[in-house]
Amino acid sequence: MPRQHPTAQVDAKAELAADVEIGAYSVVGKDVRIGAGTVVGPHVVITGRTTIGKRNRIFQFASIGDIPQDRKYGGEATTLTIGDDNVIREYVSIHTGTAQDRGTTTIGDRNWLLGYVHIAHDCRVGNDTTFSNNSQLAGHVSIDDFATLGGFTGVHQFCRVGAHAMVAAGAIVLQDVPPFMTVSGYPAKPAGTNNEGLRRRGFAADEIAAVRRAYKVLYREGLSLADAKAKLAESVAEQPVLAPLVAFLEQAGRGIVR
Repeated sequence: MPRQHPTAQVDAKAELAADVEIGAYSVVGKDVRIGAGTVVGPHVVITGRTTIGKRNRIFQFASIGDIPQDRKYGGEATTLTIGDDNVIREYVSIHTGTAQDRGTTTIGDRNWLLGYVHIAHDCRVGNDTTFSNNSQLAGHVSIDDFATLGGFTGVHQFCRVGAHAMVAAGAIVLQDVPPFMTVSGYPAKPAGTNNEGLRRRGFAADEIAAVRRAYKVLYREGLSLADAKAKLAESVAEQPVLAPLVAFLEQAGRGIVR
């Protein structure tokens, strides 16, 4: 049986693995499923059609799976899915999707969502990301693997942040952030490449050098975006590390920060 504090309220229809822990005064709704090894702290609310994977740690006062903050929402049966090994700190809020988009919000594995982070409806967060305190996502945002958002950042609806990108503290992202790049300011503008992050994740020196050259192509050579994309596409055969960047630039979006 799950270890449930006597003051916690867990609906009888909720599906909890045998070793799940539920802290004092927490509330778990009837359509919630929680996987093995997950620990829910005190005063947490988990509601809606929410599925949470294994070995997650959810800290006090988090609000998980409530309805979207969207005027179009009309009570549709939308969902939230959270993967494994995530850390969800104090006062984090994550909402379900809307019928006008995918109908679901998804969080991958091994993400760190620090205090007061907000992830709105229909967002997609990959794996191994870091959201510093007070990072805020509007609806329909996509955050790729290993991206880092600094404290007090805001991301406009429908924007994408690419893999291994770094958004500096206090930045306001109004357009897509390509993989490997660092952006800062309001509105966010290019500020180099995420060299330290790449080194920490095992990228070789020649791969980091290739990323830095790609940054110059995008932002320093005076090329149109179309010409920069074409030049980068030609270099992928010799520099495979740039493949995610080229693929990202080919996808439709809000335009990239430039």
